[in-house]
Amino acid sequence: MGMVSKNMKRILSIATVSILFLSACAPDTSPEAVTTAAAMTVEAALTNSQPALATPTAAEAQATTTQESSEKPFASFEDVTNCRTGPGVNYERITQITPGFSVEIIGFFPPNYWIVQTDAGPCWVAGEFVTPAGNISAVPTVTAPPTPKAEAPEGVSVQKWDISCNFETNEAQITLIWADQEDEAGYRIVRNDTVVAELSANTTQYKETITLLSGQTVGYIIIAFNGAGQSQSKSISMGC
Repeated sequence: MGMVSKNMKRILSIATVSILFLSACAPDTSPEAVTTAAAMTVEAALTNSQPALATPTAAEAQATTTQESSEKPFASFEDVTNCRTGPGVNYERITQITPGFSVEIIGFFPPNYWIVQTDAGPCWVAGEFVTPAGNISAVPTVTAPPTPKAEAPEGVSVQKWDISCNFETNEAQITLIWADQEDEAGYRIVRNDTVVAELSANTTQYKETITLLSGQTVGYIIIAFNGAGQSQSKSISMGC
């Protein structure tokens, strides 16, 4: 309050002196001209008395830049996730993104695919595996690349099969192991002409316990499938 009073006193003093000076020296000494000149002098004094605006420091500028970059859209993952050249298993896998690792989102394909930027280049991930964060409203919608010409998986190569029989309980423990395919969407296990399990891609073994009496046999086939078709292993027959 004391500083304001001092400034006002200084401004009034300047205005008074200006009026007296202009009244004595100015060629046009009409009341209107004197008043106008005095007002201009007061305005200049007020302008000069205003504090200068502070220039942002380097730290403040860096903080602003950090805040803007934090608004970029990012995707994180809870499980190991395939990142492909397009939306679906028929597209080639470029890389796998591990849990706890975030990548920048650069595009969206309806209804539920994100395009992300990785060290291996841009690729597509299914939305159900993604936890998005940041300003996703600014993410552009893109179109999908042409669907590659898919081929059915090659014949499944069974590596090992085993049966362990318990004659007291009439139970048999079955183990099937096969070589993984390159372009499969999943596997189906067929027991005695009935599909008993459907497994995800990259699976290489199946185990189950069934009821099997002494002298009985059981047959298995392993089918690999994708959008273009399927192939199967040779028939495996086992008994107790």
